[in-house]
Amino acid sequence: MRIKCKKNLLTAGINIVAKAVSTKTTMPILECILLIAEGGKLRLVANNLELGIETLIDATVLEEGQVALEAKLFSDIIRKLPDSEINLETSSDIRVDIQCEKSKFTIPCRSGDEFSMLPDIEKEKSIQISQMALRDIIRQTIFSISDNENTKMMTGESFEVINNQLIVISLDGHRISRRKIDLRGDNPEVHVVVPGKTLQELSKIINGDADDLVDIYFSDRHMLFEFEETRVVTRLIEGEYFKIANMMSMGHNVSVKANKRDLMGIIDRATLLIQETDKKPIIVSVKNDNNLYVRLDTNLGSMKEEMEIEKEGEEIIIGFNPKFLMDALRVIDDDEVCIYMTDSKNPCMIKDENESYVYIVLPISINTDLYA
Repeated sequence: MRIKCKKNLLTAGINIVAKAVSTKTTMPILECILLIAEGGKLRLVANNLELGIETLIDATVLEEGQVALEAKLFSDIIRKLPDSEINLETSSDIRVDIQCEKSKFTIPCRSGDEFSMLPDIEKEKSIQISQMALRDIIRQTIFSISDNENTKMMTGESFEVINNQLIVISLDGHRISRRKIDLRGDNPEVHVVVPGKTLQELSKIINGDADDLVDIYFSDRHMLFEFEETRVVTRLIEGEYFKIANMMSMGHNVSVKANKRDLMGIIDRATLLIQETDKKPIIVSVKNDNNLYVRLDTNLGSMKEEMEIEKEGEEIIIGFNPKFLMDALRVIDDDEVCIYMTDSKNPCMIKDENESYVYIVLPISINTDLYA
């Protein structure tokens, strides 16, 4: 193999596929990036057997071939080379020469034949959405997944296509995020569970442009994302996702419409009194005077603040983990949020103005008599 390419293109390609390089494995080949030079392009591939990514970059291919290079060493070298044209050439079956201006490295390599290529995905079931929509979906749901591998299903997100709508759900046992988006055309019905780690890495790759599209293909065990010159293949989490329909249709005794920015400001100021070891809830009181009151008492001190709201229904006193509230408020793009509550023990529901985004959070148990 012998190629020439620009440093910025090679760096960008490495940064994309490096997200699928294995860091903890007994198989050294999974710590490599595969380079395939053919047809005037350089294909970079990484695959940790759960997530695989490949991307194409422009290159001058002087001699076609393929080689696998240890990802970290290769990435570090390319990153620190001058911003100029880079020459890569296999000097033997076990060495690669990397030259840029007056700098030259010779590093070990492996045969590309050892590498596990991305699985072929049948393209019978597919949907198409914009990169901006996909990034927003991930942004508004990813924080609600669990990082506990003992609850494997909660480490993923449910992707369901029904009635030409994509419905994405995540949950961790304390809260639920659900985002809906209308799809164009006639779309197949799908229900799969996608690993949260895949979605986190995917959100770093896509550019988020409303005009750039992502084609998503579904098979029994895998899911494929195709956009621009990049393919991302992930193994799905097997099993049936949690049923949450009843929670999404639960009733309420009080509803509040509040300015999102003002409410975030109050909660953010309250967290100044919270230390890492503190598990003190913030106390939210909704009164008949159309005000919402926030109170917090910790070892560092106490705070009280109020804001005007639009209210319907009863008065209520309820406790929350402030982080769980802030997580939802940060990803709602509307100026106002709607909050629905039943009592101090049942879940609270937060929605954006058109109800495309719904967030359900469990309250923290408190003695309401202390705050009446």
